[in-house]
Amino acid sequence: MASIFVFPGQGAQTVGMGYELYKNNSSVKQIFERVDNALNFKLSDIIFNGPDTDLTLTANVQPAIMAVSVAMFVASGLELPDYVAGHSLGEYTALCVAGAISLEDTAKLLRLRGEAMQRAVPVGMGGMAVVLGLEYDKLKHVCELAEQETGKICDIANDNCPGQIVISGTTEAIDRAIEIAKENGAKRAMKLALSVPPHSRLMEPVAIEMKQALDNIEIKTPQAPIISNKTCQPMTDIKEIKDALIYQITHGVRWRESVLSMANMGITELTEIGPGSVLTGLTGRITDKITAKKLEI
Repeated sequence: MASIFVFPGQGAQTVGMGYELYKNNSSVKQIFERVDNALNFKLSDIIFNGPDTDLTLTANVQPAIMAVSVAMFVASGLELPDYVAGHSLGEYTALCVAGAISLEDTAKLLRLRGEAMQRAVPVGMGGMAVVLGLEYDKLKHVCELAEQETGKICDIANDNCPGQIVISGTTEAIDRAIEIAKENGAKRAMKLALSVPPHSRLMEPVAIEMKQALDNIEIKTPQAPIISNKTCQPMTDIKEIKDALIYQITHGVRWRESVLSMANMGITELTEIGPGSVLTGLTGRITDKITAKKLEI
């Protein structure tokens, strides 16, 4: 029997998240102060007070979700489990909690990651859509057809669980993929309220920027192995960690496969730490071999 802590990605945010912990816990207060100081502005004000339009900006929400997730871990007083993992930006949170990247560097990296994503594709030129009810291979074929017809990029961004997959790419290709998916039996296919197309080939400029940034910070061996979005296997090697963080910018998050890999490795208990409970819900749809719960503080 083994256990794992998992950390959420973008979309879990709400204005006011973490505020009760901030008010009542001096260790948590230090987390938010350190993040504010690292970024040279009061991200905590946006997290606690909004407005929502500011919090949901990619450059704000990525370090914000990380800060709240780390704060919840610190407040819990829990020791590290056998493994850690994270969905997309959650990989950075997992590495921070496992002692591989400092809190300050994690905040700076995620701020840069968000800013670079916003720069890479002009607003309105790219986006994402969630497709329900199609298997991975079938949707992969849908993306290929949409690309052939439009000449634009359409990639699978998040393989979340059976029957729930997110695609990412150029607006025209995403729109066409939605139509083709419905024609091929998708129960639902709808665009998401995101102006950037993460985990797609359109993010190549971001990967270049992030490689430079990762080369200039200290990464230590994590105190618990992290299960990679790239390989779905545990990793502790520093070079492998860097490569995986760069790779995930232009490639899809293999969450369904990662959870199946966890089960095969003998992990029986999963605890989601951070805002929301998306990963807890996904786990139950992927396997019945893992008991998933949301950390309540």
